[in-house]
Amino acid sequence: QVQLVESGGGLVQAGGSLSLSCAASGRTFSSYAMGWFRQAPGKEREFVALISGSGGRMYYRDSVKGRFTISRDNAKNTAYLQMNSLKPEDTAVYYCAVDSGPCCSRFPSRYDYWGRGTQVTVSS
Repeated sequence: QVQLVESGGGLVQAGGSLSLSCAASGRTFSSYAMGWFRQAPGKEREFVALISGSGGRMYYRDSVKGRFTISRDNAKNTAYLQMNSLKPEDTAVYYCAVDSGPCCSRFPSRYDYWGRGTQVTVSS
């Protein structure tokens, strides 16, 4: 079992920044890819970014490239999502998730463990 807890969400003006954290406990954290997803009201959950277990590979959805940075610290069992130049369309609940299978999928159905999410609201 893996338990995930997100933190760092909040309300920010457009153009501002937020940093999300995802603390993991349970199984060997460094063995698994970590993903960040988001879900806005009335919309499906969508891929935001992912990072391989070693941290050597990172992938982003096109709309956040150049603005968001995913990272991880395996010694602290924590993954991060630094979000800069935020836009109102980034408003959503953000979730971190673990994929215990082969890296690196963008599909939520591939992820086995999920946090409860943290709200990010960007005002215009």
